[in-house]
Amino acid sequence: MSIYSRLKPFGPSGFGYASTAEEVTEGLDLSGKTYLVTGCNSGLGLESMRVLCLRGATVIGAARTLAKAQTAGDSVSGQTVPLACELSEPASVRAAVQTVIDGEHKLDGILCNAGIMMLPSRVVHYGVEMQFFTNHIGHFMLVTGLLDQLTDTGRVVAVSSYGHTLTYRDGMRLDDLDAAGGYGATTAYGQSKLANVLFANHLATLLKPGQTANSLHPGTIATNLARHLPAAVIAIFGAVGNVLANKTIPQGAATSLYVLTHPTNASVSGKYFADVNEHPTSAYGADADLARRLWVKSEEIVAGLP
Repeated sequence: MSIYSRLKPFGPSGFGYASTAEEVTEGLDLSGKTYLVTGCNSGLGLESMRVLCLRGATVIGAARTLAKAQTAGDSVSGQTVPLACELSEPASVRAAVQTVIDGEHKLDGILCNAGIMMLPSRVVHYGVEMQFFTNHIGHFMLVTGLLDQLTDTGRVVAVSSYGHTLTYRDGMRLDDLDAAGGYGATTAYGQSKLANVLFANHLATLLKPGQTANSLHPGTIATNLARHLPAAVIAIFGAVGNVLANKTIPQGAATSLYVLTHPTNASVSGKYFADVNEHPTSAYGADADLARRLWVKSEEIVAGLP
């Protein structure tokens, strides 16, 4: 157990930094419920799928390819449905949406878990910086395309990051989403994670009564999300993480599943969570007008995609 987990063991929810996905769902019977999880093939997504199945749910596991989704589903015990969804490719996202609709799957929750982190150099994809496109626009297309599939109590959960506080000084550069004005791996990633928070906040204002949308910081976890980090940074985290703040994958998935499934959160919407408890977001993350403007801009981007 890290020093940090001993200093902050629990919060008002009864859970805290070191709680695991199994612990926060203990006693829950999710039989008859269906959840869609993106990035199901590794890390937090795979653990989220495993524990949801453990509690009796059916999980539509989305990965970049059908083969990866199938392999992930075969690795856990329970009912899974593989789904190909490459979030950086509009055609793939649209096909995934149609597959869920054609399968007549009603969704009790969508866990927007997949993402990419800190690309070492600027990559422009469909006129938008790649991290912003994958982490935000891809999930924006997926979720908005599936809103009619949500049950009356359906929940949308966006996995953001503390990194949303590390965005540009002006918060969100809606007039420079291709990063032509300057690219920084950390700030571009931070902007994409801020977009996750703002997306959930604005979605919360649009959903039907009974439906919810929230965002969260899962913690600092050693997963393949960090594959683009410089070797020196990885070495530093590896050296100090177990002492300071690194979580295990089961701990990292805890906040996602708490927000997605726990009865306590049935009517909580438009909030940000960390360490399995509600947590203040940044000033930009709480900016309702910025969230509205991002939503409008996202619609414009999606409308212009091939």
